[in-house]
Amino acid sequence: MEKNCLAVDIGASSGRLILGSLKNGKLNLEEIHRFENCIVEKNGHFCWDIDGLFNEIKVGIKKCYRKGIKPVSIGIDTWAVDFVLLDDNDQLLTDAVAYRDPRTDGIMEEVTDLFLKERLYLETGIQFQKFNTIYQLYALKKKNPEVLKKAKTFLMIPDYLHYLLTGKKANEYTNATTTQLINAFTRKWDKEIICKLGLNMDMFQEIKMPKQTLGTLREELVEEFGFDMEVILPATHDTGSAVISVPELEDTIYLSSGTWSLIGVENHFPICVTKALDYNFTNEGGMDFQFRFLKNIMGLWMIQEVRRNYNNGYSFVELADLSRQHPEFVSTVNVDDPRFLKPDNMIEEIRKYCSETNQRIPEHPGEIAKCVFDSLAIGYKKAVSEIEDIFEKEFSKINVIGGGSQNELLNRLISDVTKKEVYAGPVEATAIGNLVAQFIALGEIEDINNARRIIKHSFEVKKYV
Repeated sequence: MEKNCLAVDIGASSGRLILGSLKNGKLNLEEIHRFENCIVEKNGHFCWDIDGLFNEIKVGIKKCYRKGIKPVSIGIDTWAVDFVLLDDNDQLLTDAVAYRDPRTDGIMEEVTDLFLKERLYLETGIQFQKFNTIYQLYALKKKNPEVLKKAKTFLMIPDYLHYLLTGKKANEYTNATTTQLINAFTRKWDKEIICKLGLNMDMFQEIKMPKQTLGTLREELVEEFGFDMEVILPATHDTGSAVISVPELEDTIYLSSGTWSLIGVENHFPICVTKALDYNFTNEGGMDFQFRFLKNIMGLWMIQEVRRNYNNGYSFVELADLSRQHPEFVSTVNVDDPRFLKPDNMIEEIRKYCSETNQRIPEHPGEIAKCVFDSLAIGYKKAVSEIEDIFEKEFSKINVIGGGSQNELLNRLISDVTKKEVYAGPVEATAIGNLVAQFIALGEIEDINNARRIIKHSFEVKKYV
């Protein structure tokens, strides 16, 4: 009998529940439910509506039941670094504060005064970004120490959503590595770093790996949904799941393109050398003990904000079409400048940057869009050059996965700027990787190599040269 698995994939701007099934050696997808996700202001911070997200998951599960489908398993992935703390009654002590919140301003510098940067990088292999969990926790310790004293449980966003489904607490490995608190070599919580920061070691949970089961649903949820499911951990960091979907990794750099752009290679061990630190690359944990050696680049967040600043008066396709009407416009910005992380107005911030750097200031929507797309392509080219320098080899291909793989203009720009073949797809890479972990755990797919062969024959991939 054909088994259906359910992937819950929540990104920084939207979420979806995707049903997956295997038939005739191909993976079939069906979107069950899609919903918006956005940052809200709450108690003086920018936060995620965690209760609203869990409610949307329940809506999607009930839609399955109404379709006459009872998935055998479910797994949840989200973005990285953000978390909640629970008290001794398992009640929320904190809101789900978002990484774009300014509470970590200046905190990274304070933490690196406690640790040599080189030492912290050698042990964790994680790039230095002001919003990493380590800096969020230290900011909380400085500003709200009483909250940390009461904290009994640390759960990242997908950990907490899995807890709401099962009542079981665990910290999944791929997402936990993004905290900058996991030792890259032991794959365990780094007690020395945690204790030196004055954090409570006991609140961190057992590390569990992708493909492990958390058990079945809470009894009250079984009653509410009308059926039970096994809850299986995918790579709960969405990029960890997305990279599983790259059909062919030999001689290939992957680019997971969404709200964030994550560009890198899959590796069998962490690369914690000085050059990788200087280029600010990260070594995030992947499924089957692989490492995602990559760099975070600002990504399509910038064009999403531009569209919002224009009151959503243009679609993304229209903005791309408008940008083609200004081939003479060549001003660019550094997409990794912190000023673009959460500006009051993205359009005005782009214009200010161009003015401050003595470039032509973009006036029309098409010029703004072209500035963003050109700047992203240049950012990717720089990261590719750094990867090739570290590995001392040239890569011939770039595989763009995720929602951004549908942006033909940007794909062509990447190929033109980097002088490499660009392969675009699959689009629903993260949901696919999530489903693959479940199918492997259930014995329906042999291993990740077999999964990639199935993916290659299941989804269209476009080529740009």
